[in-house]
Amino acid sequence: MFGAGRILKTLITVLVVAAVFSPGRSARAGSEINLSKGQTVYVAVYSHIYCGDREQPFDLAVTLSIRNTDLTRSIFINTVDYYDSKGNLVKKYLSGPVELPALGSVRYIIKESDRTGGSGANFIVKWTADHPVNVPLIESVMIGAQTQQGISFTSRGQVIEERSE
Repeated sequence: MFGAGRILKTLITVLVVAAVFSPGRSARAGSEINLSKGQTVYVAVYSHIYCGDREQPFDLAVTLSIRNTDLTRSIFINTVDYYDSKGNLVKKYLSGPVELPALGSVRYIIKESDRTGGSGANFIVKWTADHPVNVPLIESVMIGAQTQQGISFTSRGQVIEERSE
């Protein structure tokens, strides 16, 4: 049998190990606010996906969402370009910069019936700011419904270039 001292020592060891390796601790330790003056962001989107053994296409509507997460400063959206699965430019959504105020958001839509992008489509979003700001949240939301089946999912943007100024 264990003595009271040995049980206490074992319990303390278990608690220390649990505290060191707990997911909450490691997530907080690595969390830091990312500031930037601009980025180029790749966002995967899907105009359709394939279902079943016969690879039946399932059409999806796409919403590209750009959200300024900075509490006090505006950002400028300079480029929102839509590319197809082969990397060909399908559509340029902007003719000039668009100011997005602090905590503002903007969206761009691809209709469910538009299959021009394909299952490997993407957006390239370029944004800038006059001062370092919290990086925006850029993601796509895909949603579709056929008969009695519906599907929805998101895709988070991936930074592929940081502004060098």
